[in-house]
Amino acid sequence: MSDQEEHIKPKVSGQDSSEIHFKLKMMTYLKKLKESTRFLFEGQSTGDSHTPKDLGLKGEDVIEVYQEQTGGHSMV
Repeated sequence: MSDQEEHIKPKVSGQDSSEIHFKLKMMTYLKKLKESTRFLFEGQSTGDSHTPKDLGLKGEDVIEVYQEQTGGHSMV
């Protein structure tokens, strides 16, 4: 099987049409994709064990989704 056949390049699309692109092997569990994103509510990271009540979610509140970023440096 060639490299192209072993990988797919799905994108995760937000309601605002923003997109995050990934490259996955065909046998990679989707858990890996989920672990590479972060969910924030009111600027605070949400955890797998949080409930809407824990976070104080109401009505149509928005949970933001970001691709996890590592590395980088700050400019002084």
